[in-house]
Amino acid sequence: MQELNMVVVGPGLIGKQHIRLIGENKNCRLVAIVAPDHVPNHAIAQANQVPLFHDLYTCLASCKVDGVVISSPNRFHAEQATICIKEGVPVLVEKPITATVEEGEALVRLAEEYDAKIVVGHHRAHSPLLAKAREIIRDGRLGRLVSVTGSAQFFKPDIYFQAGPWRTQPGGGPILINLIHEVGNLRTLCGEVCAVHAFSSSNIRRYPVEDTVAINLMFKNGVLGNFMLSDTAACAKSWEQTSRENPAYPTYQDEDCYVISGTVGSLSIPTFRFKYYPDEMLASWWEPFTEEVLDVERKEPLSCQLAHFIEVVRGNVPPLVTAADGLRNLKITDAIARSAREGRVVHV
Repeated sequence: MQELNMVVVGPGLIGKQHIRLIGENKNCRLVAIVAPDHVPNHAIAQANQVPLFHDLYTCLASCKVDGVVISSPNRFHAEQATICIKEGVPVLVEKPITATVEEGEALVRLAEEYDAKIVVGHHRAHSPLLAKAREIIRDGRLGRLVSVTGSAQFFKPDIYFQAGPWRTQPGGGPILINLIHEVGNLRTLCGEVCAVHAFSSSNIRRYPVEDTVAINLMFKNGVLGNFMLSDTAACAKSWEQTSRENPAYPTYQDEDCYVISGTVGSLSIPTFRFKYYPDEMLASWWEPFTEEVLDVERKEPLSCQLAHFIEVVRGNVPPLVTAADGLRNLKITDAIARSAREGRVVHV
C-alpha cells in the first residue's frame, strides 16, 4: 500500500517518540514538523530531513498530508485539532484531548458534525496487557468485580520541569499529565466512574500544582477503588516501571500497579499473578488460593497506536479511543481535581 504522509505537531518528549515510530513504520513517512521557531526544533527537522513549519495552516497548505499527530502542550490541542477537523485531515491528538472540559465538549461536537476521523492518544488502550486483563475479567475468571487498588508513584527529576516550565503550573501536574492515563485504564477494566473523592498536596515541591494525590473512586456497577498518585515519590509502583513496555524506564518485575479483586479471584497487573478459588462454593479465607502467573504478550503501545491510526486514516477501522472517550477521561480527571480543591465528593 502507498505510504501515508504524516505530520507531527510539537516535537517534545512524546513528539520525538511519534517521530521515531513514524520513521520505523513502513506504512507511513514523516513529511513535516510543526513547532515554534527555536533552534532545537530546527535541529530535529534537519535530522529527519523534513521542513519545519511554524503554524499548522501553512503546513497543511504546503504539503500533501494524510494524517496529523498533535503532541504540543495541552493548551494548543483544541485549536490545532479544530484546524485538522475543518480541513478534513485525520488527527491523533495526544491526551488530554483538550486543556479544559468546555473545549473538549466543543471539539466532540465539531468532530460529530464533520464526521471526523479523530483518535485520542490514550496509548495504553492499545496495550496487549490491558487486552489480556479485559479478557480475563470479561470471561468471569474473577467472579463479580468488587474492588480495584492502583498506584502511579514515581519521581520526576528537576530537569523534567526545567525543560517544560508549564508543568509547574495548574494543569501541568500529574492529575492531567499522568492520572488521565490511569483513568482510561480503570474505565476499560472496571466500568464507568460515577463519583470521586480526592485529597491533594504540593508539600514537596511547593509548585502551584499538585505533586501527590489520594483518590477514592465509585463505579456505576458498584465496584469501589482507591488510587495513589505522586510524581515526587521514590517508588516503583507505576505502569511505566512495571509494564516492561517502554525501554526508557527501568523495570521492576516483582512490582504491580493494579490489583483487581472479584468474588472468585484477584489479578495483579502487570505481573499477571492470578489467585483464585477453583470452586466458588468453597471460597473462604480459610482455604488456600490456586496461584498462577499468566502468560502475556508485551508490545510497545505507542507503536500499536500508530498502526491503529494508520488503519483509521485508511478507513478500515473505527477509532479505539474516540473523542467522546477522551472527553470522558478528561471529565473524570477534572472531577478529581475539583474534589481535591473543594474537599468534597464530586459526582461525574
